[in-house]
Amino acid sequence: MGEFRMPSLGADMETGTLVEWLVAPGTLVRRGDIIATVETQKGLFEIEIFEEGILGEPLIQAGQEVPVGTVLALIHAANGSAVKKDAVSDQPKSAPERFICSPSARRLAREMGVDLATIHGTGPKGAIQRIDIEHAAQTRIPPAVESAKHARTEPASHETLRQGMRQAIAAAMSRSNSEIPHYYLEMEIDMSRSLQWLEVENQKRTIRERLLPAVLLLKAVAKALRDIPEFNGYWLDNQLQIKTEIHIGFAVALRQGGLITPAIHAVDSLSLTALMKAMSDLIERTRSGRLRSSEMTDATVTVTNLGDQGVRTVFGVIYPPQVALIAFGRITERPWAEGGMLGIRRCVTATLAADHRATDGHRGSQFLEVLNKHLQQPESL
Repeated sequence: MGEFRMPSLGADMETGTLVEWLVAPGTLVRRGDIIATVETQKGLFEIEIFEEGILGEPLIQAGQEVPVGTVLALIHAANGSAVKKDAVSDQPKSAPERFICSPSARRLAREMGVDLATIHGTGPKGAIQRIDIEHAAQTRIPPAVESAKHARTEPASHETLRQGMRQAIAAAMSRSNSEIPHYYLEMEIDMSRSLQWLEVENQKRTIRERLLPAVLLLKAVAKALRDIPEFNGYWLDNQLQIKTEIHIGFAVALRQGGLITPAIHAVDSLSLTALMKAMSDLIERTRSGRLRSSEMTDATVTVTNLGDQGVRTVFGVIYPPQVALIAFGRITERPWAEGGMLGIRRCVTATLAADHRATDGHRGSQFLEVLNKHLQQPESL
C-alpha cells in the first residue's frame, strides 16, 4: 500500500490547498497520471502520482489546506478486480457522481466560474467539452446567486496570488541569502558566430519552426553542465549531491507579476527543435496555470534571461537546494578587440552564481569557459 502525499513544490512551500480531486476513488492510476490540483502561494498546479495502484477514499477533502507531506489518499495494490478507466473521460464507469470531463475542461470551468453539475455534455458518451462550458458561462445565473446555491472551492484572485507569490519569493530568497555562501563570476561571450549560424538555420525553417537565441543558451548550458557536473545538483545533508539528469529551471515572468521557474526536463538530450517546442510549451502553460508538480520540483539548476528587459548583467540568487544559477543579459553590439584589431561584435554577459560550499571560483571560471566554447560551436549544439 502506498501513500499519495501533499507534495513540496519548492523550498518555500510549507502548506498547500487541495482544490479538486480529478480521479474518483477506485480508479486504477499509473505513474505520471494527474489525479488532483493543488493551490499554493505561487498558483494552481496539477499533481501527478508516481506509483501504480487503485486510488483509495480521500483522506483530505477539497478546500482543505494541509502541510507538505500530509497523506491525501492511500494507493492500494492493483488486482484483477481493478476498476477500468473510461476511454473517453479517463474517469471510472462505476462512479456516476463524477462528471465525464477532461482536466482541461475542468480548469476552464473553474476559470469561468461554471458549475459542472449544471452542464449537459455534448461530447462522446456525454463528455463535457470546452464549448459546453463556454456556452454555459454565457447563460449562467449571476455569480452571487450561484455561490449561494453551490459552495465550492475557487482559486485565489490574481491579486491574492501576486501577493502570495511575492511573500513566497521573499521567504525563499531570504533563506537563500542566509544559508548559501554565494560567489559570482561573469564573462562577456561573443555571440556573433552563434547568431550568424542561427540566421542561416532559420532561413531553412518555417516561421513556426524557427529557433530563438535562448534555445542556444539553454543547450549550451546543458552541455557545459555535462562537462562540469558539480553545478548540476543539490546541497543536502551537508554535502553536494550531483544529479545525472539535467533538468533546467527556466525563469518565466507571469502576466500578473512575479517569476516562477518550472523545469525543462533532460535538456542535454533534446535537439534544438525539441528544446524550442518544450520551452514554448512550458512558457504557455506556466502563464495559463497548467504546470505539473514534477515541473516545479525536478529542476537541478536554474537559468534566467532578462535580456528582453534590456538588462545587461544579472546577478541571481540561488534557489535552494540547488547550487548554481546561470543568468544572461541582453545581446548587444559592443567593441571587441581580437588579434590586435578592434571591431564590433554581438555579445552577451553570462553570470554564474554558485554555492561556495559545493564549488570554488576556479571551477566556476572553468564552467564559464566551457559554456563559451560551446556557444562558439553552434553547429554542434
